[in-house]
Amino acid sequence: MKKSAMVLVCVLLLACWAQARPSDPDAAAGDTSAAAASDTSAAPADQQSPPPTAQPASQSPAQTGQPTILAPPELPKYPDVRMPGESGVWVGIGLSEPTNNPIFDKGRASGITTSSLITFQGKPKLGESAEIGFAMGLHNALVVSGFNTRSAGDFTSATALTLWSQTYDPGVLISTNYHLQELKLSFEYLTWPYPVESRHFRLKTLWQVQYLNISTGFDAPLLPITGPGGGPLEGSNGSPVSYQAAGSRWFVSPTLGLGVAEYFSKFVRLELNGSGFAIPQRWTIWDTDGSINLRFGHFELGGGARAFHFKTSTNGPFYLRGTLIVPQVSLRWYSK
Repeated sequence: MKKSAMVLVCVLLLACWAQARPSDPDAAAGDTSAAAASDTSAAPADQQSPPPTAQPASQSPAQTGQPTILAPPELPKYPDVRMPGESGVWVGIGLSEPTNNPIFDKGRASGITTSSLITFQGKPKLGESAEIGFAMGLHNALVVSGFNTRSAGDFTSATALTLWSQTYDPGVLISTNYHLQELKLSFEYLTWPYPVESRHFRLKTLWQVQYLNISTGFDAPLLPITGPGGGPLEGSNGSPVSYQAAGSRWFVSPTLGLGVAEYFSKFVRLELNGSGFAIPQRWTIWDTDGSINLRFGHFELGGGARAFHFKTSTNGPFYLRGTLIVPQVSLRWYSK
């Protein structure tokens, strides 16, 4: 019995020792590596690890908490097409054949009882005009222009007339003449369209200053100016008799208006302009014109008509007024 008990005890001890021993040798090696790693992690603290590599900007994390502000897209750039005459300098001359003649009459301060109403006589001579223009900025222009015309003729008065300082009896042949001069400074500002792009139509506002002067003269060429002895005929005051009378009126006025142009092509242009200004009992002036213009290289030939009206102050002893219809042709030279 004692031997059997000893054998049983030995068998139990062998079984317990077999269970405690690892069955996988790789596991034992893994335990050894883990132990070595733990020893390596326990390196001295004075050994610093290398700094982390910086991430590219494209991979950096987006900031949160603030709105993202994006720049507005650029506005589209429109082409600036300048038609002939919208750049550089140009010079022009013109000829015209005015119709109608001005009228002379007494004003509020005349103090006379006889009539003074007459229409100047004769066919107006060819009128001359000239201009010079300067392109300013985008499609704007500064233009200086001038015009003058004159006429002379005679008529027989049916009633007594007082013209300036001279009185003429009925039935007297009276000669008349006048010389009209006009000067205009005009700033032509492009109002529509904007931006112009490649459009052919232009609408401009006209900011102008106009100067007008009209000189007149009267005479009675058939009345005697010599006495019976051939000497000069003297008046009651002893001075030689003269039937001449002369005077002039002028004013400077601002004028405002509109101008349109249609470019059918680079070689054909239609242009219309109109401006005016008035102060009651002081002066009135308005001016309109239209033309069709044909371009040949640096030159442009134009043809059209102009209507021009003026009236000087009616508060003085005498005033002048008139509306002239002026068919005209022009020739311009453009630097560009």
